Amino acid sequence: MVAILRVNMRTGAMQRKPLQGKALIMGGRRLTSEIVAQEVPPLCHPLGKHNKLVLACGPLGGTLVSSVNRLSIGAKSPLTGGIKESNAGGVTAYLMGRLGLRAIVLEDKPQTSGQWRILHITAACANLIPANDLAGLGVFKKAEILHERYGKDCGLTLIGPVAERLLPSAGITNTDPDAMPSRYNGRGGLGAVMASKGILAIVFDAKEATKEVLHDAKVFSALSRQVAELINTTPQTAEIFRKYGTSAMMATTNAIGALPTRNFSLGSFNGFEKINADALYNNIVQRGGVGSPSHACMKGCLIKCSNVYPSADGKQVLCSPMEYETMGLMGSNLDIDDLDAIARLNNVCNDLGIDTIELGAALGIAMETGVLPFGDVQATENALEEIRQGTVFGRVLAAGAAVTGIVLGSLRVPVVKNQALPAYDPRSIKGLGVTYATSTQGADHTAGNTARAPIPQHLKDHQVETSKNAQRGFTLMDSLGFCLMLGGAVKDLNLMLDLVHARYGVRVSLEEVQKAAANTLQQEREFNLKAGLSEAHDTLPEFFYEEVNPTNQAVFDISQKEMQEVFK
Repeated sequence: MVAILRVNMRTGAMQRKPLQGKALIMGGRRLTSEIVAQEVPPLCHPLGKHNKLVLACGPLGGTLVSSVNRLSIGAKSPLTGGIKESNAGGVTAYLMGRLGLRAIVLEDKPQTSGQWRILHITAACANLIPANDLAGLGVFKKAEILHERYGKDCGLTLIGPVAERLLPSAGITNTDPDAMPSRYNGRGGLGAVMASKGILAIVFDAKEATKEVLHDAKVFSALSRQVAELINTTPQTAEIFRKYGTSAMMATTNAIGALPTRNFSLGSFNGFEKINADALYNNIVQRGGVGSPSHACMKGCLIKCSNVYPSADGKQVLCSPMEYETMGLMGSNLDIDDLDAIARLNNVCNDLGIDTIELGAALGIAMETGVLPFGDVQATENALEEIRQGTVFGRVLAAGAAVTGIVLGSLRVPVVKNQALPAYDPRSIKGLGVTYATSTQGADHTAGNTARAPIPQHLKDHQVETSKNAQRGFTLMDSLGFCLMLGGAVKDLNLMLDLVHARYGVRVSLEEVQKAAANTLQQEREFNLKAGLSEAHDTLPEFFYEEVNPTNQAVFDISQKEMQEVFK
């Protein structure tokens, strides 16, 4: 049986509702956004009792088909004020599938603040357990204690001290197959929403879960092997992603002037060669030991685009994983050209439970306004310690880039709908600039990245149409729980829908899921309009239109009127 588990955080009441028929196809972003759009009052306070936090896997979650165990978490965002879905790897979606859960909905909030609990889920039941002893601890210590209590085989979804303070840059993290709690649903401040529900962690214990009976096991196995073959014979997934992961993107962005440098004032970085994909790969390989340039963040993943970055002697993990977005926002954007330093900063952020994109942008603003020096690793580490200690400056930074910009009086604040831009300058990748401006999610590359589209990225032509198609395509993938990296190998999604049929005996066409993705985007937009996010919010910061990117002499020159074509 596949079900949605609802947990009332005020009363402790729990209810499982089975899914049947074509509802079995619904998952991921489609499910999180539908529940939020239909059940959350758009004008409610994001940290109040009326908001809901929804965790959802896709229809193939819980299987070992490669790259199908992505997790979507949705709510009204305390950062953007609109609807939000944040996506991550890790083992949570896999274990949810094994436990027969398509979604978990946390509703209402405790009557008394400061009474922390964990939600422990097994194959037999779910229980809320007092956890005040975990309050204030970093993510790594929380995970260590929970694994001691419940076993290393359990998966964890948890928050850090930034979330406990209800600050809007807080993420939600998940353990990976090696029990490392660093696979982040980082964007949109959803960690603060989880904290507002009084939940420090969800423990997924599938040790007693029974083996699933498939509708057609023989066909399912054959199709799964076909997916594996496509991944292992496609250069992008078998070689580039497997060797370099997301860091491969840095060569492209630096070359075309899209790598954010010194608070998005430049589009290329003088220290690029010290922090690029080759430097990352070579450091990991030469150091050996616990390091690995290729690592699976999900059960069964064959692409293995994650990594484990070791200390100089190879004996300790400095950070896992090191991703392009962090290398850009905490590296070039801060004028830091030391991979070890970036890894240390990344690891501290993981322990605090804070989004590295949001914080990297906030720190860039602090550096441009002279509060911190550009390129000063020690000053940056001190700033992170202020976040840990909860000082006023630390709280300002953890409130996000928009608040930091207001407090520090900056005119260059790289946000859309109050959410910081990821590591792509929109003057140089204009289709992605359209996505940033028009997405329901705020500035978010995972809402429709056009960086690999076969068009001149710095020119206006076809950018709006390209963004529109990317936004629909990415929504479809997120709604099915598929990793976006899978698209490089599996060009025909009918193969994946055949897998869904072989699992459940329910047939759905590609046209149906495409229509569902378009409907999801429409639902999200309607929610945002009711929440007060109007057409006036569908724009980039003024400086991108007026300041020339000195690397390629480009400005963002697609008008707001032109970008509104995305919604037609």
